[in-house]
Amino acid sequence: MKNFVVKTIANAAALAVAIWLLKGITLSGENTTRKAFTLILVALLFGLVNFVVKPIVKVLSFPLFILTLGLITLVINALMLLLTSWLAGKLDLSFHVDGFWSALVGGVIISIVAWAMHMILPDEND
Repeated sequence: MKNFVVKTIANAAALAVAIWLLKGITLSGENTTRKAFTLILVALLFGLVNFVVKPIVKVLSFPLFILTLGLITLVINALMLLLTSWLAGKLDLSFHVDGFWSALVGGVIISIVAWAMHMILPDEND
């Protein structure tokens, strides 16, 4: 359970940085509390997408991993962010990613910040 909370906090922080840095990724709400709640929900949704969908996509695209020496990971991360944006829209959450290029850069930012947050925050294995 503690690991789940740590990963959700890391995802929320990474998404917040991407929202702050990129104009193509937006989170809206009436007030700060509503935005924070929406950010946590989107972080949970993003974690769920990465847990369920991403492994399937990675297995199916394994030949592309070899062919591109792993650079396809950037595209897969962008697609996971776009899928999260689409699902957030379906769930009436005010989170939106505006196009593939915003998702690509956002995926890189989220990966770097999430990695850094995992280094800072305690884990069950520590």
